[in-house]
Amino acid sequence: MLAKTARLTESGDFARATKSGIRGISANFVGYLYINTNLIHPARAGLIISKSVGGSVARHRLARKIRHCIQNNYSTLPQNSLLVIRGLNKSASADCTTEISELVEKLVKKTNERVNKK
Repeated sequence: MLAKTARLTESGDFARATKSGIRGISANFVGYLYINTNLIHPARAGLIISKSVGGSVARHRLARKIRHCIQNNYSTLPQNSLLVIRGLNKSASADCTTEISELVEKLVKKTNERVNKK
């Protein structure tokens, strides 16, 4: 489980990450990573699970799997970053461990490339 300081809870943070962040796509998930340069905070992560994934039980099961995967990759996230993972339609039966790890790695790499260009 993610610590309280590592969770996204405000709708403004979700909007900032999804609208202004770097986007990465995998077969069952879409990830957004936004680096906030104004404030100094630890990295924070949040989930968006669509109702098209399934019923409440399926969505909560998927959310627990994704949180566990994010927790394993949390140390790779840059400080001040906002990470949002969106579960797509068929993601309930997905292999979250490898797919989320690859997605987070891809987002961090894109972010580092963008920062190094500047």
